[in-house]
Amino acid sequence: MTTVEHLDVLIVGAGISGIGAAYYLQKLCPDKSFAILERRAQIGGTWDLFRYPGIRSDSDMSTFGYEFKPWTEPRIFSDGESIRRYVRETAAEFGIDKKIRFGIQIKRAVWSTPDARWTVHAVRESTGEAIAVTCNFLLSCTGYYNYDRGFTPAFLGRDAFRGEVIHPQFWPADHDHAGKRIVVIGSGATAVTLVPELAKTAASVTMLQRSPSYVVTLPSIDPLSPRLAKVLPENFVHRLARTRNIALQLAVYHLSRARPSMVRKFILGQAAKQLGPDVSIAHFTPSYAPWDERLCVVPDGDLFRTLRDGRATIVTDEVETFEADGLVLKSGARLPADIVVTATGLEVQMLGGMEIVVDGIRFDPGAAFSYRAAMFEGLPNLAMLFGYPNQSWTLKVDLVAKYVCRLLKHMDREGYASCTPRTAARMTEAPFVALRSGYIKRAAGLFPKVGTRAPWRLYNNYFLDAIALRRGKLDDDVVFARRRRDIAILVSDPPEHRAAAVTR
Repeated sequence: MTTVEHLDVLIVGAGISGIGAAYYLQKLCPDKSFAILERRAQIGGTWDLFRYPGIRSDSDMSTFGYEFKPWTEPRIFSDGESIRRYVRETAAEFGIDKKIRFGIQIKRAVWSTPDARWTVHAVRESTGEAIAVTCNFLLSCTGYYNYDRGFTPAFLGRDAFRGEVIHPQFWPADHDHAGKRIVVIGSGATAVTLVPELAKTAASVTMLQRSPSYVVTLPSIDPLSPRLAKVLPENFVHRLARTRNIALQLAVYHLSRARPSMVRKFILGQAAKQLGPDVSIAHFTPSYAPWDERLCVVPDGDLFRTLRDGRATIVTDEVETFEADGLVLKSGARLPADIVVTATGLEVQMLGGMEIVVDGIRFDPGAAFSYRAAMFEGLPNLAMLFGYPNQSWTLKVDLVAKYVCRLLKHMDREGYASCTPRTAARMTEAPFVALRSGYIKRAAGLFPKVGTRAPWRLYNNYFLDAIALRRGKLDDDVVFARRRRDIAILVSDPPEHRAAAVTR
């Protein structure tokens, strides 16, 4: 095994979260040494992994882009290649690309309390070489998707099908689907993105959904900001658009929770107008309330237009079995297909799938409470950047990255070697991700728990989180420790606990 280096901070993942974290770390903690370990061969994370036709952001780019590097393109919902380019440009502009070690998969992270440091065990995938990196603080920026596997149900008769079955997570490079009969199984963000794009050249496209989702149309171009930019400074226009869109995201979410019937009626009314008389609104009428699952956004109503014009069809039914040339549905109907796209969801994993060991004991993130949705109960010197389910992912990433920097500077000022969130008492548990989506339900035991009181409560509200993470107490339910001759003195614990620690 090769020990590569010791670092103050190790960032795991060179996607949009990792690059953002690195920017704030080198800006706010310039004396800290750090590196980024990235399993893939290039920058981009999820945006480098997913290459299916038409892939785009379903969050507006004024809030999905970094606060420190405004998104300047006019499109609100940008395509995957533009987002990859934006992340790469950000890394190069601020010299972050020089800090990335590519092709390294982390297997295990081991914390030693006497040493107050992590030892991260990894593998260089091209050679199989085992690598160990030590660090004082570990920052997980890996998102929550399993990059090795997507979710596909066990379809009956799958082996009898003579065509192609493709999961969007592993779309073949330069795949030619022109002139083919395609069935897209799914009703979420991936399916509603794929269908209009595939319909441009396919012989036929059918969107097969087990149950409907809420689909909302938004303009692809910001109608207001270009006009304001003619008379106001560009930076001010960007901040205005960002603040406006954050407020709108929150308003829609909270209105959906407070007045679900009203929001449901509005969404369905808009969909019905765009579908026209020949496509039943039943295909877009879910059984659940708005924001029980994420809303699907389609720019300029492209999905509705594609269905209305007859370039694609939609069927609400379930697969009974595959057959040689297509699918048999539970209703008895048959869908002929040359290609079946299983847009059936993702497989969730926490902390990039790495095993976490604390003083010889394996740590289970799913059994712990989440502290400020950034750290874990009982887990020292580790933070996770996990974005919003109901707003743009990057908004929360920015807040947590700056919080970690504030925490690190506090530890340096006070001479602390470690910090560990500790709950004073048991709390009523609440879900970490309050959505009913299939991939969230399947991963219920993987996500940490949240409580009903601060700082263990989850707000999912940018403005409240901004106050808590920028101004909140740093020693609120956090145990700090100093190292003195390998003895940890807990400075936030009661005196009897400190004495016990010294005695040990």
